Amino acid sequence: MNRSGNGSETGDRRRPREDRRRSGPTIADTAAVGCVSGHGERAPEADLGLLDATMIGMGAMIGAGIFVLTGLAAEIAGPAAILVFALNGVVTAFTGLSYAELAASIPKSGGGYAFVREVFADLPSFVMGWMLWFAYMIAGGLYALGFAPNFLELLHVYDLTPAPDQVGAVALPVVDAAIPAAVGLAFVAVLGLVALNAISTAASGSVETVFTLIKVGILVVFVAFGVTSPMFTSAEFQPLFADGGGPLSILPAMGLTFIAFEGYDLITTVTEEVKNPRENIPKAIFVSLAVTVVVYLAVVGVAVGTLGAGGLAAAGEAGIAQAATEFMPTGLPVIRNGGAIIVFGAVFSTLTALNAVVIASSRVAFSMGREEQLLPSFGQLHHRYGTPFVAILASGVVMLGSVVLPTRSAGNMSSLFFLLSFVVVNGSVIKLRRERPDMNRPYEMPYYPVPPILGIVLNLILTGVLVEYLLRTDVLALALSGGWILLGIVAYAIYTRLGADESAGEPIDPDETTPQTDD
Repeated sequence: MNRSGNGSETGDRRRPREDRRRSGPTIADTAAVGCVSGHGERAPEADLGLLDATMIGMGAMIGAGIFVLTGLAAEIAGPAAILVFALNGVVTAFTGLSYAELAASIPKSGGGYAFVREVFADLPSFVMGWMLWFAYMIAGGLYALGFAPNFLELLHVYDLTPAPDQVGAVALPVVDAAIPAAVGLAFVAVLGLVALNAISTAASGSVETVFTLIKVGILVVFVAFGVTSPMFTSAEFQPLFADGGGPLSILPAMGLTFIAFEGYDLITTVTEEVKNPRENIPKAIFVSLAVTVVVYLAVVGVAVGTLGAGGLAAAGEAGIAQAATEFMPTGLPVIRNGGAIIVFGAVFSTLTALNAVVIASSRVAFSMGREEQLLPSFGQLHHRYGTPFVAILASGVVMLGSVVLPTRSAGNMSSLFFLLSFVVVNGSVIKLRRERPDMNRPYEMPYYPVPPILGIVLNLILTGVLVEYLLRTDVLALALSGGWILLGIVAYAIYTRLGADESAGEPIDPDETTPQTDD
């Protein structure tokens, strides 16, 4: 990819940034000629189509958030919870335009990290990748913990186990210890999906597609019964703002529920594994965002319109299931009742969200390894499976560790890092437009520079609101977030000083592709 602008970075004593990038062909370049280069190395295979890419985004967005965050939004914003999700959709759309333009212009795996790496210096791009990698991994722990109680509840519906809160610990004979059943199930879910992704990208993409279609179908059934129920009334939305509050009163709820709209960005982490990425990635982003916003507004509207904001807030994480129990019929074949349908939906939702972040976290680590900002082994593909094997395993290990984090803190840290990363991605669009105006852009956002500027401002506002809220309620999340960034900077300094870039002064073979691992 040709570059314009300065040929070097201020203060960089090595080669110019464009020369020290790994310039081997991406999957977009190699798909027509196969995966093996003249050096016996292979590039990622383009196994994913437009539907698969779209389902990765929807699978992550329509995850546990719609089930567990609706009650929280109602608790803070009252009936305006529906406005919370609508406005978050608008905020997300501005950043979505930036992701679409960058993905079409820079068809590299790694998502926001790959874009920032193209535009900014080494340290800022490393911090961006470090934040995203961590955010995806702890989001995975959050989704795994969301899967466990829902799966136990599903077993309870069919009288296979006691109620989730009555299930005892699971013995671990090897270490002579016991862990809560929910934690054990969370571990199993992570391990299973890590194994699937390590073996086959195509299989993990197919699982994502099937499970996402199932859960969307379940939510459509929920909405259909809800809007036709006698319980549904528009009176539940009056007054819109709870306790006499105004529009600004919903900002905390927007910040806390923003993670529910994180997911479309995951599509760009697998760019090199998508067929015709310059065209399909922007399409997948827009379709996944549009469908998700419609589904969210319909589900939240039905929940508030039937239970009322007070009832929804009181039900908390079980709000959607409680609403379904109230207005959906009982005695259904196989499913039994409305509550069971929602439990089914929650199981599939958490699994697809978990699978999506396993994919995304490993691709960020893979991209960082390929750029020599993490260990080189992270940037290698398995010689047999063609997957970023080491990056997947490393991401899985951290994801397993994040399962022990408090659920609320994990969600808050993810939201904070995603908001910050979206600010930087929007800034990358502006910087790239200024420095490389003649760059090939198959997709250009309309009304530039309004969308990225609004994306920066609105995401910064939500970041400020979230930080202020965390200072009052969850200092642990802020401390862990700052600690992770500090750890990354220290690790980066040590890694650089130890000579990780000793080969930076050597010429790079223009035919170089991604190396493969012999694991």
